[in-house]
Amino acid sequence: MSETGAATLPTTSDGGGAAARPVDVDPDTRVFEEYESEVRLYCRTFPEVFDRAKGTELFTEDGRRYLDFFCGAGSLNYGHNNGLIKRRVADYLAADGLTHGLDLHTVAKRDFLRALADTVLRPRGLDYKAQFVGPTGTDAVEAALKLARRVTGRSGLVAFTGAFHGMSRGSLSVTGSLRARRAGGASGQDVTFVPYADGPRGPFDSVAYLERLLGDPSSGTEPPAAVIVEPVQLEGGVYPAPAEWLAGLRELTARHGVLLVLDEIQAGCGRTGTFFGFEDAGIVPDIVTVSKSIGGLGLPLALTLLRRDLDAWRPGEHTGTFRGNQLAFVAATAALALWRDPAFQAGLAAGAERMRRFGEELTAREPHARVRGRGMVLGVDLAEAGGARRAQRVQRRAFETGLIVELCGRHDEVIKLLPPLTATPAELDEGLGLLAAALRSD
Repeated sequence: MSETGAATLPTTSDGGGAAARPVDVDPDTRVFEEYESEVRLYCRTFPEVFDRAKGTELFTEDGRRYLDFFCGAGSLNYGHNNGLIKRRVADYLAADGLTHGLDLHTVAKRDFLRALADTVLRPRGLDYKAQFVGPTGTDAVEAALKLARRVTGRSGLVAFTGAFHGMSRGSLSVTGSLRARRAGGASGQDVTFVPYADGPRGPFDSVAYLERLLGDPSSGTEPPAAVIVEPVQLEGGVYPAPAEWLAGLRELTARHGVLLVLDEIQAGCGRTGTFFGFEDAGIVPDIVTVSKSIGGLGLPLALTLLRRDLDAWRPGEHTGTFRGNQLAFVAATAALALWRDPAFQAGLAAGAERMRRFGEELTAREPHARVRGRGMVLGVDLAEAGGARRAQRVQRRAFETGLIVELCGRHDEVIKLLPPLTATPAELDEGLGLLAAALRSD
């Protein structure tokens, strides 16, 4: 979501050189205006003071209820304060379980690794090792890129237009947004950007284009260390990659000895209807980055999954103080238990079907709107149906009536729906109804 400039607040000083303080500000939010950086974003779009949350519901400190179809930018796939996960974490804390462990051997990490292998990796035929990095997705991407360069001895990378991989220096270099890269002082010097499978200008055969580049010794493009790709570009405007396109990319990279990195940070952990977004393509990436909802309860956790033969790290070469977040391990292990629950699986499938039907209904009502999605993510593209200004008005109207949704796309022209995977049919119907009403009212 692109940040709009905030209005300048009148200020006052105590006359003794103290920092200027805003006046005529709601006393409930004055402390944020006075002490928090101007970089804050979502509080400007959703200007309430939130106090508690449960499942799909958020409540302000004065008791107003909202349905959360934003889910912490994809960090809360299992909803707020999921009962099963919260009980596991509470029990662990009550027993004085370790909370910080760097990369020590701990019971919590052992339980998580076993659950990851038994629930996610082995059933999908994935023989990965897990590298625990810093607490966020960008740390997983940084580790993946660093490792790819190390094991191949090459420096170049291929990324895609519309991509978003994080806000640290290396991750920004493979992120498509020029605005984000300029803010971070990152250049794409070693990165070749090619069009994604789909985008605002329509589909593009980027696999064939890459074949020309990599197969031509006079193309001017050195063989890269890796190609990094999202199975669904969410920040870029909700563009799912066709299964055959991902399969073609896998075949191409394998043939040219290039590592394929799948960024599953926002699309993973069930958002697309399967645990990983690449599953429908029947491929096995070389490296997979995972974060956001892997933490189960919104707790920070990130990991880089890598083929065993790629594990070329020496001890201590890539560290992070919070790579051993024990509470996140406990929450993540509990969340993985949901994937062994047939009721959860059935609810996820039903929710994905409801989202698909809503997309069809909306397209019938708004023929100029383009609706894209997969599983439990839906993008309503208003580029040709009122544009970014209309998207902002609809978002604002939805918020006024009790629904929180995010905007994405090149110009924030796409309304992005990310309800919890655990949302009830009634909650889905209510939230989708509020969005439909906001669209009709504009």
